[in-house]
Amino acid sequence: MGHRGTIGGVKHSRVVVVGGGIAGLAAALRVRDTAPAGTLITVVEQADRLGGKLRTGEVGGVRVEDAAEAFLFRRPQGVALARRVGLGEALVHPLTLAASVAVDGALRPLPAGTLMGIPPGIEAVEGTGVLTNAALARLRAEPDLPGELLDHDVTVGGLVASRLGPQLVERLVDPLLGGVYAGRAAGLSLQATVPALVEPLREHPSLVRAVRAARDAAPPETGPVFATVEGGMGRLVAAVAEAGGATIRTGLPVRELRRTTSGWQLIVGSTRDPELLDADAVVLAVPARPAARLLAGVNATAAAEIGAVDYASIALVTLVLPPTALPAGSGALIPATSGLATKAVTYVSQKWPSEPGVTVVRASIGRYGDEAVLQRDDAELADLVRAELGAVLGPLPEPRATRVNRWGGALPQYAVGHLDRVRRTRAALAEHPTIALAGAAYDGVGIPLCIGSGEAAADHVVAALNVAALNVAPDGDQRESSHG
Repeated sequence: MGHRGTIGGVKHSRVVVVGGGIAGLAAALRVRDTAPAGTLITVVEQADRLGGKLRTGEVGGVRVEDAAEAFLFRRPQGVALARRVGLGEALVHPLTLAASVAVDGALRPLPAGTLMGIPPGIEAVEGTGVLTNAALARLRAEPDLPGELLDHDVTVGGLVASRLGPQLVERLVDPLLGGVYAGRAAGLSLQATVPALVEPLREHPSLVRAVRAARDAAPPETGPVFATVEGGMGRLVAAVAEAGGATIRTGLPVRELRRTTSGWQLIVGSTRDPELLDADAVVLAVPARPAARLLAGVNATAAAEIGAVDYASIALVTLVLPPTALPAGSGALIPATSGLATKAVTYVSQKWPSEPGVTVVRASIGRYGDEAVLQRDDAELADLVRAELGAVLGPLPEPRATRVNRWGGALPQYAVGHLDRVRRTRAALAEHPTIALAGAAYDGVGIPLCIGSGEAAADHVVAALNVAALNVAPDGDQRESSHG
């Protein structure tokens, strides 16, 4: 095996990206944009398609998103990538963002101005009907309660309940975190899920005052909040893959990653007929457990650390209904205390420009640690969602069509100490600078953060390859290579 691939007598570095989701595709494109011309890039994806949790489908003649429907417009990575691949003019924004939360059998307006459901004061919540008078009184009194400055990680639910009471957690914080992570506030890390509060809580024992400080420190909120791609998020996947110009290998599991004297070797394909891929650098843009399996023979410490990250599974159920009156707004959150399996619903045909003559809603089912409901078949899940939404929104007519998308192990659970775990994982891999990790397990969920994670991983391995190239003599002999 040569140190680099050779084309026309010129040696070129070979970069293999494992994982064809948006993090992996963003990594491949970043390598294309920043590595020396001629760098050979291969994306290997176990599934038979690219995109990971970005997939545009169809049900009943209506185009729908099978997973992520939009991204935060205010985070720069998603917008920048769309513009880079020629889709800047194709970005569209929701028609409405006014959401509700189901409380005591009624839909109440979701308070504005909160930080993951934590209000900066009673003004944000008073009058919405979300909290009882007793909970409002506790919120009003919180800034004057004694407390300690927070210099360590805690669960979001534990902190908020201790300062503002369990009702605020149950009716606001838990539903919002459940929508993002499919997790429960009682088990999710504050540092990883609400990072804007970390520094303020080192200066303010009051949670309400810390939220105010975080909001004051944030840039002014102007312009759209969310965006999607006209024609579907699948367009973004296809455009990024094309712009990256990588060799795409789908339907190909990666079974093993080996260190060699001059780089890396990946064993891919079936056990009966395996294929060997040589690489000078590797980006692992796969979930934590597959990454840990591949790292087991590379660095046991890194593998053990990242292998401990758990995941939640969810299902998304889309109902295409005849024209049906829905509550105003873009959708509703349904707290776990409601006893319903459905945790959120999006009024797709009100939130986004849609085809006339139908009403489309999409519901999310599946909470971490309470996923038995996902064992039901598609027809049962669709019937369950229709019945539960009928109890929340009012009776719904028989759907014209339904679509169930199951996402096993969809969302990483950021337990207390998650950021330290990621730091330890990457520190353990420092001895191998030509391997990098990317994706939601490490740098945050959501499309922009996954894009940024993939781009950072690409920057890491390209920098390592550049260092290695400086230490290789013109005749190809290693002078003093730090490669690997």
